Amino acid sequence: MTADARQPERTPDGRYIVVGGRRWRATDPDIPEDAAARLRRHLMAARRAVGTARRARDVEAERAARARVHTAKVALGERGTPWWEQEYAERRTRWSDGLAALDDGTADA
Repeated sequence: MTADARQPERTPDGRYIVVGGRRWRATDPDIPEDAAARLRRHLMAARRAVGTARRARDVEAERAARARVHTAKVALGERGTPWWEQEYAERRTRWSDGLAALDDGTADA
């Protein structure tokens, strides 16, 4: 963690965060904060749903929850084509489409 204990260390290029010595792709910094916050809420709810489904041994619910996790991670730029390789318009489409799918419940289809 950096001096601000809420923010993980970043690589010098800003593309990755470092947690426990391991690099993870950073969230796209151009996502507006309100959209990023909504995407993070969807991500955390989906992660909780994975745990609930696993405890219930509900394979279908787990599959749907994992699909929502994936949709949120892609929308945040943490999976899929690296955000630094995309034009701004592509990036905006990525997070807008992901947010729309999560908001209307089609992300687990």
